[in-house]
Amino acid sequence: MKWIVIPAVLSIVARSMVAQQSSVTAQEPVPQIATSATGEARVQPDRATIVFAVETRAPTAARAGADNARRQMAVLDTLKKLGLSEGQVSTTGYSVTPEMRHDGKQPEVVAYVARNTVNVDVRRIDQVGALIDAALAAGSNVVTSLRFYSSRADEARRLALADAVAKARADADAMARAAGGGLGMLIELSTSGPARPYYGEEMAMARMAAADTPTPIDPGEQTLTVFVSARWRFTPSAR
Repeated sequence: MKWIVIPAVLSIVARSMVAQQSSVTAQEPVPQIATSATGEARVQPDRATIVFAVETRAPTAARAGADNARRQMAVLDTLKKLGLSEGQVSTTGYSVTPEMRHDGKQPEVVAYVARNTVNVDVRRIDQVGALIDAALAAGSNVVTSLRFYSSRADEARRLALADAVAKARADADAMARAAGGGLGMLIELSTSGPARPYYGEEMAMARMAAADTPTPIDPGEQTLTVFVSARWRFTPSAR
C-alpha cells in the first residue's frame, strides 16, 4: 500500500512547482516610464484684499478701547461711502494689551494699546489706491497687507495642468522611442502644489498720503504654476 501512494505524492509536488512558476511569471514587473513636469499659465489679477488696523494708546484700557472704537467707526463709515457692502468688510481681530516698562525694577504698566483689524474684499482693482488713502485719512494707522488675486484662477489652473500633462507626455514619448519602443496606456497621473498659487502678496506700510497724490497701485500679472507626475506602460517594438 505504501508503494501506491508515492506516484500521487510526486504528482502533487509537480503541480505545486508549476503553480509557483506561474505565480512568479504573473508577478513580473510591467515595464513603465515615469515622468514629471510643471505647467504655467498667466493670469491678470482682478480682485484684492486689504487688511487695515486702527491702533490706539491710552493710560487706561477703557480709554484706549473707546478711542479705538471711535476711529474704527469713522474708517468703516468711510469705506461704506465708497461703495463697499457689509459683506466686503469683516473684523478679523481685536485686542487690548498692556504696554510694560522694564527698567531693572518691578515691571510697570505705562499704557494700554487697543488694536482693531478689518479685512476688506475689493472687487475692483481700480479702487484699491482710493480705499487705502480714504482709510488712512479716516483714522486707520496700520495697513497689514495687500494681496491680489484673480476670480478666474480655476480656469487658469486647468490651463496650467493641461500644459504640464502635455510636457510630461512629450518627455515620455521621447524616452520610449529612445529605448526602442513606444508609449502604452496611462497607468497613473497626479498633481500636487499650493492650493492657491495664483495669489500675489505685497506688504504695505501705513502712511498718510497727500490728498492730491493718490496711492499708485499696479498688481501686474501673476504666474500660476502646477506640478504633475505620470506613469505609462512601456511597449517594446516587435522584432
